[in-house]
Amino acid sequence: MVAIIDYGVGNLFSLKSSFAAIGQEAVVTADAEKLKQADRLILPGVGAFRDAAEKLHRSGMDTALKDEVSRGKPLLGICLGMQMLFERSYEYGEYEGLGLLKGEIRPIAERIPAGLKIPQMGWNSLRILRESPLLKYTREGEYVYFVHSYSAVNCDESLLAVTNYGTGLTACVGKENIYGCQFHPEKSSEVGLRILKAFCEVQS
Repeated sequence: MVAIIDYGVGNLFSLKSSFAAIGQEAVVTADAEKLKQADRLILPGVGAFRDAAEKLHRSGMDTALKDEVSRGKPLLGICLGMQMLFERSYEYGEYEGLGLLKGEIRPIAERIPAGLKIPQMGWNSLRILRESPLLKYTREGEYVYFVHSYSAVNCDESLLAVTNYGTGLTACVGKENIYGCQFHPEKSSEVGLRILKAFCEVQS
């Protein structure tokens, strides 16, 4: 069973439908006991980093999530959920993340050429930098769906794939049992479903 963490932020039921489409049982939950029962975890997220981090902390799900990850349970962060896996974010201030991966979140405006629209919104291709169980069904150059104004930097030790938006931006990360997608697999058609299928096959 996949537990989709419900802390008041995220495209939860679209995610659940995507897992149903690949024949996987998924539950949307704010119950720490359900996280213990699950085989793997999803941390979704949309909106502002500070608000999401506060909601995750108030719900107590940050502690429950860390406990399960420390036991080796696979975790996938999606969009803002991926950003929260890192040490800190500089989105309208400086805020602590979960610290599960080394790196920080910075505005893409600091890196992309002037004139490109912010947020980066729409379909863009993946350039795979290293092999990973998460990307075993993904081919170089396949397109996935992004909506973001911030991206992970200084994260070389976990960087799996980038996307080109005037420059290379972090698209996918992974280290040990912790994974993240800046794009939305649940909005990325068949390519996204294959990524979720691969995540469901990751060994704990």
